[in-house]
Amino acid sequence: MPCRKAEHNNLSSVLCPPSSVVKAVLFDLDGTFADTAPDLAAALNHTRASRQLPPLPLDTIRPQASHGSRGLLKLGFGIEPEHSDYDALRDIFLAYYERNICVYTRLFGDMAELVAALEQRGIQWGIITNKPHRYTVPLMQALGYAERAGCLISGDTCAHAKPHPEPMLKACELIGVTPAQCLYLGDDLRDMQAANASGMRGIIACYGYVSGDVSLKNWNAYASVNQPTELLAYLTL
Repeated sequence: MPCRKAEHNNLSSVLCPPSSVVKAVLFDLDGTFADTAPDLAAALNHTRASRQLPPLPLDTIRPQASHGSRGLLKLGFGIEPEHSDYDALRDIFLAYYERNICVYTRLFGDMAELVAALEQRGIQWGIITNKPHRYTVPLMQALGYAERAGCLISGDTCAHAKPHPEPMLKACELIGVTPAQCLYLGDDLRDMQAANASGMRGIIACYGYVSGDVSLKNWNAYASVNQPTELLAYLTL
C-alpha cells in the first residue's frame, strides 16, 4: 500500500535548511535499493525445512525482510537470540543466504534509472545498511553496483549501526559532503531516526518493506516517494 506523503516537519527544517545543495544521495539496501526479500525468504524457508516445517509465503516474509536474521527467525520460529536453538538456526539461515545471496534479488523499480540520473548530474551516491559487510559487498558486486557506489557502509563498519548517526557521518566523511547536503532514502523507522540524528533529509521509500499499519507521520521524515525516481524532485530543495 503506497504511503502518504510526509509533511516537511520542523525537525527536518531545522536540521536540513531548504537552501542546502544536495550533493549526495544515500540509500538503505534491503527494501530500498534492492528487493532482497525473495532470497531472504528462500533462506528462511530452507531453515524451516531443516526442522520439517512448511514454507512461509513470500508475502508473509517480505515485511520482515529489513529486520535481518533476528527478525526473520522470530517470524519463522517464534524465537529470540536467548533461545537455545537460535544460534544453530541462525547458522543454517546465514550459510544458505551467503551461498545464494543474489539468485532472485533485483533492484527496485526504476532504481537503475535513478542511479544513472544521479551519476549524470555528478551527484554522489552510496549505501548505508545494517547488513553485515560479508553480505553487503558480495550482494552489491552481484548486482553490478559495488564499484559505482561512493561508499558502502555496513552494519559492522562502525561501532554503532542505525539508528545511531555514526554510520551516516562515516558515509559523509568518506565521500566528502556534509549531512545537510545529503538525502537518505530508507524504508524503516530506524532509517529516518538515523537521518534526523545526523542532520540529513530522510525520505521514506514507500515501495519498500513499509508495513501497512505504520503511522508515517511519526517517522519525522522530510518526504516520501512511491518509486525511486520520484526522489529526483527533491534534488533542488
